[in-house]
Amino acid sequence: MNENKRVRVAITHGDTNGVGYELIFKTFSEPDMLELCTPIIYGSPKVATYHRNALGIEANFTIIKDASEAKEGRLNLLPVFDEEIKIELGVASEESGEAGLKAVDKALEDYRQGLFDVLVTAPIDNNDKFHFSGQSRYIEDHLETEGHGLSIFIHEGLRVALATRNLPLRQVPESISKESIANKAEALFQSLRRDFRISCPRIAILGLNPKAGDNGLLGSEEEEIIMPAINELVEKDIQVFGPYAADTFFSNGDYQEFDGILAMYYEQGLSPFRTLSDFQGINYTSGMSLVRTSAEIPNSFAIAGQGVANEQAFRHAIYLAIDIFRNRAEYDEAQVHPLPKLYKEKRDESDKARFANPHKREDRTPHSERHEEKRG
Repeated sequence: MNENKRVRVAITHGDTNGVGYELIFKTFSEPDMLELCTPIIYGSPKVATYHRNALGIEANFTIIKDASEAKEGRLNLLPVFDEEIKIELGVASEESGEAGLKAVDKALEDYRQGLFDVLVTAPIDNNDKFHFSGQSRYIEDHLETEGHGLSIFIHEGLRVALATRNLPLRQVPESISKESIANKAEALFQSLRRDFRISCPRIAILGLNPKAGDNGLLGSEEEEIIMPAINELVEKDIQVFGPYAADTFFSNGDYQEFDGILAMYYEQGLSPFRTLSDFQGINYTSGMSLVRTSAEIPNSFAIAGQGVANEQAFRHAIYLAIDIFRNRAEYDEAQVHPLPKLYKEKRDESDKARFANPHKREDRTPHSERHEEKRG
């Protein structure tokens, strides 16, 4: 693949009352961005102009009629609707949310025709005015992909995936099975290899219950569901470890030893992720032919129109989409003409011992009581 070829990056403008245009204009105020890629903004010239004036941002864009007309060195803007739309920055409305989805619809239509390479989406929030299941699920459904994609939340070397979709907590236990966990972990493994070019990734799997079940005292899912899934994956030579108790796993810094982490549910994965990433993370939907990323900006409406939105995560979402696009091309090319093995690989069991959980403790007496007995 030609490394010098500029990747065509489709960017949807998000909710028109939100921070989308602020993120876009701030990101491309850096001249180097136009040297890196050819952006195609799926949006509205009128809405873009309103945002530019309201925020006092200097930004130039070129209106095009078709994505095929996108020119290098310019911020290309492709209109996705002509009708007038009311703009109230920071105010949720059904109209503004629908305007964001029109951009996604047009982008997906153009992707099917091969008119761009990767997609980066600006925020569309679920709120009381616009009920929305999220762009990841929306894109999966409308691309008609086989199975479900896997949302991976990324900040530098931290990559957290979720074993279940956004669910009420009471539905989480019934939504996991040995097969589902094994499938999610294997999907994460394949993404780490192909999308991130990590040749032998190590994956940590978190437990479901407090203290990872504490040897069955606080729940049986770890022993009955998660461990069998881990054993099945190990038999496939996939390096998975766990199940780990989430609190100590993150507080002790154990997460730094792994290339990917599979959390059982939303809060378990996202709470520590947002703390560690300082809200500068990226959401990547793996497992689709389309490379799609977004800045991980919760509750973006609260800062819309104030000029204070930090574009760093959005810029890095563009970087990541480009990197994954190129990594996939290199990986796929290597798979077509693989080098022959000159020796038989020997499995390294040292990591298994290093990251293994302690053996079950037969003495179930609480630690504090045993300590008192010894002192007495």
